Amino acid sequence: MDKDLSHVSLLAIEAVLAAGEILRKGFGGQFSIEAKSGIHNLVTEYDHRSEEFIIEFLKKEFPDSLFLAEESGGKNEGSSALQWIIDPLDGTVNFAHGLPFFAISIAARKNNELICGVVYQPITHELFVAQKNVGAFLNGTRIKVSEVTELKRAFLATGFPYNLAENPGDCIGHFTDILRQGIPVRRMGVASLDLCYVASGRFDGFFEISLAPWDCAAGILLIEEAGGKVSRWDEEPLDLFAYEPILVTNGHLHQQIGKVLQQR
Repeated sequence: MDKDLSHVSLLAIEAVLAAGEILRKGFGGQFSIEAKSGIHNLVTEYDHRSEEFIIEFLKKEFPDSLFLAEESGGKNEGSSALQWIIDPLDGTVNFAHGLPFFAISIAARKNNELICGVVYQPITHELFVAQKNVGAFLNGTRIKVSEVTELKRAFLATGFPYNLAENPGDCIGHFTDILRQGIPVRRMGVASLDLCYVASGRFDGFFEISLAPWDCAAGILLIEEAGGKVSRWDEEPLDLFAYEPILVTNGHLHQQIGKVLQQR
């Protein structure tokens, strides 16, 4: 795989692996935790440490890059310059509570197109890598989406916003509609890994009322390069920066799940 990857992808891999060491050393220890807006919307000192390291690491090689990261912000500039989209610790609530399920996500975008996506789970040492027109890989082995074609046989994942009590977009109702199909649904709390698991065939699909670009940018490219499909719930193209309802599937189930999500 390495011989086919660009310098951008290889640098992103180096960044997530090194940041993973930072998180692994901090996991289970004592650290400061702050609350952001919403219930259980947390940020730890390790979110900041990971993000600061990643940005400085990437800047050394690409000093003219643009950055959009969860903690330090940034915006979509619409530029032809290389843009990095970073979630330094996806699954902060899990991390803060000692659950060993979290990830680092880095995507690179140029000329309004995702060109690489890397997601790393530091505890299981699972490294998901996608490069545009090269493929999707897990620890160097090519991955692809599942072949499940019937909704009744599907295994899905979802997530909920921090303002769930406000029920934005009637997300609770849509979730209930999916549950009424009688199929298993998991809520892992790490959207980047949910998308990776669809890309690798572990889940058959994932849906959520809204995701930030740093939650899903890398995962979207992984899905597409693994043969899956990404869209809004109404099956129209997804705007990465619009916080729209997102549906990702193996492709076979896309219309079936979309129909259920749109029935309200």
